[in-house]
Amino acid sequence: MNAELIKKEQNEVTLKITVGKDEFKKANDKAYDKLKGRFNVAGFRKGKAPKKLIEAQYGKGVFFDEAINIVFPEAYSKAIEDLKLDPVDRPELDVEEIGDDKDLVLIAKVTVKPEVKLGEYKGIEINKVEYTVKEEDVDNKIEEMRNQNSRLINVEDRAVANDDTAVIDFEGFVDGEAFAGGKGENHNLVIGSGSFIPGFEEQLVGANVGDEVKVNVTFPTEYHAENLAGKEAVFVVNVKEIKVKEMPELDDEFAKDVSEFDTLEELKNDTKVKLEEAAKKNEEAELRNKAVEKAAEMAEIDIPEAMVDTQVNNMLRDFDQQLQMQGLNLENYIKFTGMKIEDLKAQMREDAQNRVKTSLVLEAISEKEGIEVSDEELNNEIAQMATMYKMEADKFKETLREQDMDYFKENVIVKKTIDLLVDSAKIN
Repeated sequence: MNAELIKKEQNEVTLKITVGKDEFKKANDKAYDKLKGRFNVAGFRKGKAPKKLIEAQYGKGVFFDEAINIVFPEAYSKAIEDLKLDPVDRPELDVEEIGDDKDLVLIAKVTVKPEVKLGEYKGIEINKVEYTVKEEDVDNKIEEMRNQNSRLINVEDRAVANDDTAVIDFEGFVDGEAFAGGKGENHNLVIGSGSFIPGFEEQLVGANVGDEVKVNVTFPTEYHAENLAGKEAVFVVNVKEIKVKEMPELDDEFAKDVSEFDTLEELKNDTKVKLEEAAKKNEEAELRNKAVEKAAEMAEIDIPEAMVDTQVNNMLRDFDQQLQMQGLNLENYIKFTGMKIEDLKAQMREDAQNRVKTSLVLEAISEKEGIEVSDEELNNEIAQMATMYKMEADKFKETLREQDMDYFKENVIVKKTIDLLVDSAKIN
């Protein structure tokens, strides 16, 4: 096998790959062994006809496509390695020469990782952001804990009021016709939350359990479901229950119930310490993000669209996984919001491009600075991940594949590269 670089224009490379005739003949024979059972030849059972008879009946090149499929992956991998290319997309393939007792000559066009022209990345100026924890923050956190430990109790002696939770059945109609997605049963609606169409919740105030209320609303002109945007609708709502949130008393007993502390004062002090620790981590994260953003701003890169497309697809996959953790999936999300998958991708594209640029810049800096990973650093990274999975480091390490180890190495290199940026920065 021989590979030759023919042309390189920006991030697109054209290369010629030549597979020797003997090697291609072996691939053609393998293709025959694989496909011979698909051909009908008079006088022979399927899979028993000689190769030459099949070629005579169906054409000399009947096995060529499969032979290319057999020989190309290895030939392409070797060509990429020999020519020191870093592809970021699948190649486009053309056949220049092929035939019986001939070399196979293939022309491959592929997008490769772009050149990164680094700007100044050492000594960059960064404005530090400070997060101060106030007593108000502590009180808000404690109030959040009260909310988490509250309970809903039924109210039977009055009508619906703001901040109540109304348990309702409802069905919506436009022009007298029920519409898809407009019906619900035993739905818990917090009055005043703004989670329903503007004007809906207010019309339930004053209703009693057992009442049927006709709610008149107009869908927003930019509503996600185009068939409903700007339309007037009537919802028939049955109020089944009225519930009010009962908050626990803010005292020492509350502290004992929700924590390991005996007094409310101890709980507040601990909450403040934890908020201050979180604030410090946020400051550090902000500083690191700013250092990376600044280094990326100073760099020049012609980012291939293929890399952005791949990043968008990765983000879409991650979003789908997040939805599944909430009991949804991407298909249902698209259906509920009335969006198109192309719209979602378009929303992600700018962020995807920034992520690609950041990744390329950090990679270029790490290579220029010769940043490497020691065994100790790699083992520490693996141990941290093992802790997250509540496993012993050695047992966790046994489950890792080669690509997993590469992933952890890349993580360490990225962290060390960002450390370099921050340590050398001028922080105001």
